[in-house]
Amino acid sequence: MRHIYRCPLRWADMDAYGHVNNVVFLRYLEEARIDFLFRPEKDFKQGSVVARHEIDYKRQLVHRHHPVDIELWISEIRAASFTITYEVKDADVLYVRASTVVVPFDFEAQRPRRITPEEREFLEEYRDGTDGEDAEREAVAA
Repeated sequence: MRHIYRCPLRWADMDAYGHVNNVVFLRYLEEARIDFLFRPEKDFKQGSVVARHEIDYKRQLVHRHHPVDIELWISEIRAASFTITYEVKDADVLYVRASTVVVPFDFEAQRPRRITPEEREFLEEYRDGTDGEDAEREAVAA
């Protein structure tokens, strides 16, 4: 299963050329990640921190008044981290493919912690072994 976040574009997001600034995409990913992880029914209440981001810019996103979709899924789950993979896109255009390594964190003890069984069960619902690259290669080959 995948999670979809409808991300609003803001006037302040664009650069001098009218495109969404590349740095703003990090904030978009953060908004999508928070929307995914901190829902009332499923919450990483103990906290988490970002260990790593990777962003592959595919096409410029021009500022407009309607939202862009951010589709995300879990591509890897380890004992004390998990990877979220994202696609920032419209129905027919991919702007960004990205991933974030998230580490569950105990803020009281000030150290990383293991993923709880409840958190793992939630993450497994959104686990998808494909990273989008296979689909892109198949489309190019066709």
